[in-house]
Amino acid sequence: MSSSTQPPKFLLDENVHLSLYKYLNGKGVDVKLVPKSASDEQVAVISKREKRVLVTNDEDFCSYDSDELYCVIWLRVPQGDIDTLLSSFGGLIKSMKSFMGKLVVLKAKDWDEFELGKEFE
Repeated sequence: MSSSTQPPKFLLDENVHLSLYKYLNGKGVDVKLVPKSASDEQVAVISKREKRVLVTNDEDFCSYDSDELYCVIWLRVPQGDIDTLLSSFGGLIKSMKSFMGKLVVLKAKDWDEFELGKEFE
């Protein structure tokens, strides 16, 4: 099986609601949490080395490029709205074929895709 057809693996930043970890884990998705107090640079290295999609609420990761980070999903769904977060995320992972080199801005009902390192606003 080629790497483009393997299911995505995720890395959840410490600022992401744990219900997303439980949701993904419950669906058998390969997901892990960022180590406590890891620097942004350490998080980026883990994402790139392990080919994991970083899921974060931190806009700082949006400025990284594909040489530094595998992929980032920047959550723009209110953290208190767990149902919307889970349904939006579920729709995204069902629809996206490839995450590599992308910045995905996940909103309540849809998402925008950009190339990592490019202007996105």
